[in-house]
Formats: sequence, structure tokens, C-alpha cells
Amino acid sequence: MPYHAPDEERLNPEDLSALQRRKLSNMLRAVLPTNAFYRGKLAGLKSAADAPLSDLPFTTRAELQQDQIEHPPYGTNLTHPLDRYIRLHQTSGSAGVPLRWLDTADDWTWWRKCWGMIYRAAGLTPADRLIFTFSFGPFIGFWSAFDSALSLGNMCLAAGGMTTLARLRHLLDNDVTFVCCTPTYALRMAETAAAEGIDLAGSKVRGLIVAGEPGGAIPATRERIERAWGARVFDHWGMTEVGPLAFECVESPGELHVNEAESIAEVIHPQSGRPVPEGEPGELVMTNLGRWGAPVVRYRTGDQVVMRRARCACGRWFARLEGGIIGRIDDMLIIRGNNVFPSAIEGILRSYADVVEFRTTVVTRAGMTDLKIEIEPRPDVDGAALASRIAQAIRDRLHFRPDVVAVPPGALPRFEMKSRRLVRED
Repeated sequence: MPYHAPDEERLNPEDLSALQRRKLSNMLRAVLPTNAFYRGKLAGLKSAADAPLSDLPFTTRAELQQDQIEHPPYGTNLTHPLDRYIRLHQTSGSAGVPLRWLDTADDWTWWRKCWGMIYRAAGLTPADRLIFTFSFGPFIGFWSAFDSALSLGNMCLAAGGMTTLARLRHLLDNDVTFVCCTPTYALRMAETAAAEGIDLAGSKVRGLIVAGEPGGAIPATRERIERAWGARVFDHWGMTEVGPLAFECVESPGELHVNEAESIAEVIHPQSGRPVPEGEPGELVMTNLGRWGAPVVRYRTGDQVVMRRARCACGRWFARLEGGIIGRIDDMLIIRGNNVFPSAIEGILRSYADVVEFRTTVVTRAGMTDLKIEIEPRPDVDGAALASRIAQAIRDRLHFRPDVVAVPPGALPRFEMKSRRLVRED
């Protein structure tokens, strides 16, 4: 079974917990004397470095955003002088004001270690060739994925600035075996390949490493990607603020291991902040343990998960997120008294092979919330009949009936990065 850091990845629960406590204490002792942000947050605690994690306050995105507004441009969550930092990245801003994040050389080495675990868990070997089908920009996930694969000795193809068809030809010409992209773009490439008569399932690609949206953990979306490519999908999770800290192994499709050698994961009730029992849904809270230059302690991610602990067939005891990331807490919709995540709607829509693309619009009028779903059927399909079947399926499974309408081929937008299939109309 492939491991990147076997001495840590194979630890039993007791030794893993001891490792986490030691790393947390060491980090806080190093950070608190010079990191103004956390020195202020933990000022009321006596011997914060040795306090139980549950005694430490949560950190929120809103706090970090406000800190950067008040102390531009990087805020006060910095442990070292600026000349120690070598990399600057920022969030996309899809959840509000973009956050800027700095990393030292040591922090970047930690990023590469975490990515090494992601790659090895997916079965990556030195013989594999990877293509990165995105324009890098300031986004850390792209740079870290590419640089980490390079550090493992793999051939890496950067495919930014290319059309979808050019990227497909590039990966075919160079016998690429792994593709790094969003689930949405994996489907977009498959759509383009089909239109151009390209047999992706006959290519050398054997794995797609996806992230950025829930699609990789939605069974119907995952199945559609795997069928089109003839390759295995490996989901993973990370955030600019937190790091790449959850991954899928070859033995447990559709589940994510939390990298507990480099983080501490908690699941809380979003309103009360109290821990939820194992196996119940709640908000994922993360503390990273190796990014000392700009750490996060008990960071509320806003992602809903179900976490369980049991030894995996891969040999790891790391906690697992069942079904990956269920959705964003703030994306949950209440439709006619039913709590609905967009991922549940996608799961139904992707189960219909005749649906090429879709868009969901949340319509709120006079305090009532309804959904309009636009579907783009295949050209030879009766769109009205398909829309009616989908509306009934959603009613049967999610207990409300949306307005589902068919639109002409090519009417809906396509995406390279995170998709924007949920629109709010007040």
C-alpha cells in the first residue's frame, strides 16, 4: 500500500493523538511570542500552548478578513518578518473579500508533504505523467499541486492558456496518466472529446485528481466522469487558509481521509458550536499543525461533513469523511420546509445521462423560496419530457417539486474552475 510518510500514516489512534498534541504544543510555543493575531486571540488563556484544544477559541473567515482590512495588506496572522515569506496566494473571493495568504519556505515544504500524501494515496508512481488543466493565477491549490508533483519526480504538464481541445490533444500526445482538474472541467473535457470523436477511455489516463467543488464525492457525477474517461476519480479537499488536508485512497472510494498527522479535525453543530456525536452531520473545524508562518487554530471551514473513525483497508487510522464534503453550510436551502443541499440536486441531475449541463436558480418572493432548474439536454432528446421526469424524481427524493425547464444546446455556461451553477434571484 503506497504511503508518503509511512511512520505517521500508519500510526494507531493513541499514537496519532499523541503526535497531534505534541505538534500542536510545539506550534503554539513557536507562534505565540511573535504572531500578533493569535497572541491577541489567546491572551486570556493561561499557558495556551498546553491547554486542551477545546479551550481555545474558534477562528473564522470573517475575523481574518477584518484583520486584513484593518492591517493591510496581509493582516497580523504572521509569525515572522515579511522577508521570511516567499509565496503569496489568495482566495477566489467567492465567499466574500479575498484573503491573502503568505507562506515561508518551511510552510511550502509542509504543503508539498501534504500533497505527497494525496498523490501516493491515489497510487501515483514516479512513472506517472500529470497534466494540470487550469490557468494558475494567484490560487494556491494549482501551484501547490504542480510543485508537489514536481518534487516527487513526476513529469508535469502545465496546460494553462489552452483551449479544451488543445488540452485534450496535449494529454493524448504525451501519454498523460493523471489529470488534475475540477469535476466540472473533467465533464467539460469529456463533452468536448465526444464532440470531436476522441475516445478518452482508450487513452493512457488512469486517474483524475479532483477538488474545488463537491462533484468528486457525488456518486452520479463521479460515475459519469469515470465512465467517460475509463479512469478512477480521486477526490481531495483543502482550503487556502488551511492547506490540502483530506484525500481519497484506493480502498475507500467516495470517502476522504483527514490528514490527522498534519491537522486536528473536529465536527461541531453550526449554531451551538458544540461537538456533534460521531457519524452525525456538522461543520468541519480544522487546526493545521505544520504551517507555522500563518497557522489557523480551530478554523470554522463552513463545510458540512459526516466524520467517522475506523481503520481503513489501506492501513490508515485517519478519520474519514463519509461522502466527502456534503456542501457549504451557507449554501443549504430551505424549500417548502425541506433542508436541501445543492449537491443533492446535482446527484439527481447527473444520474440522467441525457442532461449535458444544468443551472439552478433560487427564487425568493414574499418570503417563499422556490427553485428553477434549467437543463440542457442532448440534441436528440425530448427536453420537455426529460424535464418532467426530473421534476418528479426530485419530488420523490427531496419532497418538493421544482420548476424544471429545458434550454437549447449550448445555452448554459461552461466552467474551467469552480462552477457557478447556483444562482440566487431575490
